[in-house]
Amino acid sequence: MKKLLLAVVILVTTIASAQKNSILLGGNVGFSSEKIGDSKLENFEFSPKAGYQFAEKWTAGVEGSIMNVKSTGTDKTEKYKIGGFVRYSTPLSQMFSFYTDLGVGYQNTSLNNAKGMYASLTPALFINMKNGFGLNFSIGGINYDNLDGKNDPRQQRLGFDFGKTLNIGVSKNFAL
Repeated sequence: MKKLLLAVVILVTTIASAQKNSILLGGNVGFSSEKIGDSKLENFEFSPKAGYQFAEKWTAGVEGSIMNVKSTGTDKTEKYKIGGFVRYSTPLSQMFSFYTDLGVGYQNTSLNNAKGMYASLTPALFINMKNGFGLNFSIGGINYDNLDGKNDPRQQRLGFDFGKTLNIGVSKNFAL
């Protein structure tokens, strides 16, 4: 585990910053599986992102997420998110940039047809691998979401999960 973390840190230090008037395409893919006794829970998530870098350090765009959750003995649940984001980035070197994303949007889940909103603030590190293609690393952030279903009481969550998660994504900046 320590070797993997060291390799990730070395890899992150190789990213170059994006250029003004460029298009950003990126995203994350995630999978988790948990088994306790006879119960099994599986999550799969795909989260694409597209934006336009309108100033040297600022990017704005759209983000989405599709998640499938399967649990033993229950139906499959699907969750969708669509929203916008604003990114502020600061180059640290030719290879590395630090950035923070602020995302806000709408969410829907097939469980009780619940609908609501979400907001997230995520600091991260971008490593430029070559020609604007790079890896994104984050270790959590601040998240808020709410859902209101037909037969369920309104759900609200506020999360502060720095150090509890590790997210690795891929992105590419295309110069215009």
